This record gives sequence, C-alpha cells and structure tokens, in this order.
Amino acid sequence: MKVLAILLGVLLLAGLIFGGKLVGVRNELVTQNEAIQAAWSQVDVVLQRRADLIPNLVETVKGIAKQEKAVVDSVTSARAALMGARTPAERIEANTALDSALSRLLVVVENYPQIKSSENFLRLQDELAGTENRIAVERRKYNETVQRYNTNIALFPNNIAASLFGFQRNDNYFRTEPSQREAPKVAF
Repeated sequence: MKVLAILLGVLLLAGLIFGGKLVGVRNELVTQNEAIQAAWSQVDVVLQRRADLIPNLVETVKGIAKQEKAVVDSVTSARAALMGARTPAERIEANTALDSALSRLLVVVENYPQIKSSENFLRLQDELAGTENRIAVERRKYNETVQRYNTNIALFPNNIAASLFGFQRNDNYFRTEPSQREAPKVAF
C-alpha cells in the first residue's frame, strides 16, 4: 500500500512537472509570436513612410523627365500594390516589386542632371535613403524574430507543445531576390 502511494505521488509529481513545462513553453511561444507581430508592425511603419515619400519623388521626376512615363508608371503601380497588400507575405512581395521599380527610377535620374540638381529632389532622395536604412534595420529585426520563433518551435520538447497548441512555422521572411544581388554598374 505504501509503495502504491509513493508511486502515485511520483506519477502525480511528474505530471505536474510536465504540465508546468508544457504551459511554460506555450507561454514562451505566445510571447515570441507577439514579438513577430510587433516586429512586423515596425517594418510596416517604415514601408508606409517610404510609400508616402514616393508620390513626391515621382512628381519631381515626372515634371522633368516626361518621356520616362513607363518607369514612373511602374513605380506608381508598385506603390499601389504595396498599399493594397494585406498579409505580411503579400506586403513582402509588393515591397520587392517596389524596390525594383525604385531602382529603375533612380537609373532614370542618373540620365537627367537637371533632376539631380533639383533641391526638392535632393531632399526627397535624402529622405528616401534614410527611410531605406530604417527599412533594412527593421527587416533584419523582423527576420531575427521570426528565426528565433521558428527555431524555438522546432526544438524538443517545444515541438510537442507547439503541435499541441497549434503553433506553426512562420516562413514570411524578407529575402533578397537574385536580381538584387548583382552590384550596380557605375560608368563615368
């Protein structure tokens, strides 16, 4: 009888320890998931800042380089796609298109010295450069947060708690497109 009580006590204690660990892991996963949402919000803020700067930049270029309508239109439609994107995956994809369109716009600017000498354009370009730096920082923080979360849900015994409580891997990373890995060509 005494052995049965001890065995029952040990099993109860093991169950409490396991349950406590399970609850602790769940709470940690919830915290990390919220950190992902917060990091995404920061990315979203700086993407919105850039999207707000683009119409002014486009108008400056449009006023001087009227024949570059296709490039200006591509920037405008890429910005509209970014503004219409709802999920992080859609916004990441739209942001990649906007990056590409902006790089084409900056190539056009190189061909028009009168744009580069415009005080308004220089101010906007400086603001855009600062915003791009903020975007890079926030993207890095977001990717680190997602990576920490994904690593945590893959580790044993966290993977058991993650599957029990419905936590899934988040693959919405910012990635560099192969075309963006090429160094720009500068000609003097």
